[in-house]
Amino acid sequence: MIDFLNDLIREIRWQDIIDIAIISFVFYRLLLLIKGTKAFQMLMGLVILIIAFAVSKWTGLYTVEWLIQSFWSYIVLALIILFQPEIRRALAQMGQNPLTQRLSTIEESKNIEEIIRACVSMANKKIGAIIVIERNTELKELVEMGIPLDSKITKELMTSIFLPYSPIHDGAIIIKGDRIIAAGCFLPLTLSQDINKSLGTRHRAAIGVTEETDAVAIVVSEETGTISVSIGGNMMRELDTAALRRLLTRIFERGKKERNTWIEKLDSFFPNRMKKSIRKIIAGEEPGK
Repeated sequence: MIDFLNDLIREIRWQDIIDIAIISFVFYRLLLLIKGTKAFQMLMGLVILIIAFAVSKWTGLYTVEWLIQSFWSYIVLALIILFQPEIRRALAQMGQNPLTQRLSTIEESKNIEEIIRACVSMANKKIGAIIVIERNTELKELVEMGIPLDSKITKELMTSIFLPYSPIHDGAIIIKGDRIIAAGCFLPLTLSQDINKSLGTRHRAAIGVTEETDAVAIVVSEETGTISVSIGGNMMRELDTAALRRLLTRIFERGKKERNTWIEKLDSFFPNRMKKSIRKIIAGEEPGK
């Protein structure tokens, strides 16, 4: 046994270690992506199917083996269709690069406070609302379907947009950085069958947009006046003012720290002049200015 292990260790190349590490990382990220979703249950079903195929091949159950093998191409096609939201979200996340893409986060505490004040005010008056905050994944398609704006984040503006007599009160507003960039935007509804049946269209839309992107969606219920937040397809309901403040601060402070970490890493790779230009690019400014 010891001789076998020694021979195995001698035959392992450094390329094999990298190969195993990459595959392990891909599977780990895949599990994180679908954990807690219906896709995770389907993945477990696929694993059982693969095990059944291997057992049938090993034990000589030729009919079972033939049946699974015959339908294998259809199974793969069905999985692609069923996993479409997860695949789309994974590809979007793969395209994010902290060094070349500006992190669109609300870094000013006053902007977070304006959103909280607006949500609490609308909740007290039972005014229905949905606010989507863009992070790394761009929401360009959703913005184009709404009314373009370029406004400061203020409680008064957000409240006026969602007043019942406003022509765009049924849609969502989208925030990017420190600006409200669109209103009256219609969002994709979640297709999940596992959510609470009592949730209305706004809540389903909030879950839908956060399933497909890394955005944060805040919902104010018109019926109950409660505030909910959806992120990663998971909804936290009935948040009070303090809980809402803690949650938003934690989310966007983390985004700020991630951006600062990447900027600090430039110090060890580039000369001062080049670092200044790269910082300006990350901040969305012209390098020559």
